[in-house]
Amino acid sequence: MTGANDISLKGANLPNGSRATGGLLSKTKGDKVIWAIVVVLALVSMLAVYSSTGLLAYKYNRGTEVYLFKQVMFTAVGLGIIYFSHRVNYTLWSRVARILFMVSIPLLIYTLFFGLKLNEGSRWIRLPIINLTFQTSDLAKLSLFMFLSRLLSKKQDVIKDFKKGYIPVIIPVGIVCVLIAPANLSTALLTGATSMLLLFIGRVSTKHLLMTVGVALIPVALLVLLAVGFYDKKEEKCAELPFFLHIARVPTWISRVQNFIYDSKQVDKDENYQINQSKIAIAKGGLLGLGPGNSQTRNFLPHPYSDFIFAIIIEEYGLAGGGFLIFIYLLFLLRSIKIFKKCPYAFGAFLALGLSFTLVIQALINMAVTVNLFPVTGVTLPLVSMGGSSFLFTCLAIGIILSVARNVEALEAPSNSPLASGGGKKTPSAKKQKVDVAEEAEVEEEVPEAIKKPKGTKKKEKVETTEEKAAKLAALKPLTDVAMSDWTKESEPKK
Repeated sequence: MTGANDISLKGANLPNGSRATGGLLSKTKGDKVIWAIVVVLALVSMLAVYSSTGLLAYKYNRGTEVYLFKQVMFTAVGLGIIYFSHRVNYTLWSRVARILFMVSIPLLIYTLFFGLKLNEGSRWIRLPIINLTFQTSDLAKLSLFMFLSRLLSKKQDVIKDFKKGYIPVIIPVGIVCVLIAPANLSTALLTGATSMLLLFIGRVSTKHLLMTVGVALIPVALLVLLAVGFYDKKEEKCAELPFFLHIARVPTWISRVQNFIYDSKQVDKDENYQINQSKIAIAKGGLLGLGPGNSQTRNFLPHPYSDFIFAIIIEEYGLAGGGFLIFIYLLFLLRSIKIFKKCPYAFGAFLALGLSFTLVIQALINMAVTVNLFPVTGVTLPLVSMGGSSFLFTCLAIGIILSVARNVEALEAPSNSPLASGGGKKTPSAKKQKVDVAEEAEVEEEVPEAIKKPKGTKKKEKVETTEEKAAKLAALKPLTDVAMSDWTKESEPKK
């Protein structure tokens, strides 16, 4: 009878497909719960996008299968981005963070003046060769959080100082938010709020943060005052705005704030059409929903596949499905916090937490807009809304978080475990761990003394205290005693 230990699972005894699959799975590391969350959200995305693109298919005379196939392709590319980025040592992002940040600034400026305009906002640029649109604010957010993580890890010794610690970390945040705000105010506010939260966790002085938040609230308060001051309650619409307010997207911002504050709950009101249709979808969903593909509001709700996809999910899967989705995002945040606590290096900890915060806060704001707890914005639901540049950059952010988790697992794994030894090949794994530690030391400049101390030091001390040297010292003891007595006599007058 053959025992379980006699069964060989080596790649040579498996078919080629099984060998490739086993090799791919063996190279997939990181937090398994986050991997499961990615798969669940990808499945939810394909179901929701396929169900909500009926009006889009009718408008362009296409079948809904076209958009399903497109979403499947985006999901496949996104999973590939997650896999390959999680295989990269996350310390590499510290080296390229400054370059990406410096590249994103001129891209934002170019987009502001020469980008594709939609609803009086310029958010996209068209890539010349592949002819695809690209939202530069997604790159700017990702590079900003990587750059902030690098700065916070470098300046922990002076982080409480205003000039040396706070000014260098707040200037990049201000530049990015100011450049994003004219075309996408909601994204700028979201980026600023997430940055403040990351700076707070990075031990920045609370006094400095409150001062910055107070300054940032001035234009927000001014916008609310304008919305209240120029609203005609009798006509239930915005009054005529003076000419100096007809710049950029200021009238749109005022209108959205007015609709949020003075919602008359009229279903046929044009200004509140989106949010009212979203409420209808939620009301029809009830507790368990109408079932997959049975949405009735998807043909009336604008952008049901992107900004308001959460309403379609609740209509088809009920409050139970919506609550499950909220639980998935919160679980993702909890796992990222766990990675933050376990990571021994400041850059990796700040990087994982900053990227997870921006994704979860974006998801919560999208859901809050859907249920009318927040003014209407153009924020999508991460990993669920129909694919685009935002979808791919979300996948890249998750891949970086998993890269941090993979390195944390490698540090925690015992020396004789498969994770540390690479499946029995101890020498390559040991070399790789030395390289990882060296890269961490170069990035963080705060490697513990136990790691900084060469391993050969203890061996050298052992060689110096061998029996042979003890015998030599014993043989030379009479000479050393004489020498010591002479040195003591010579040194006594000097004292």
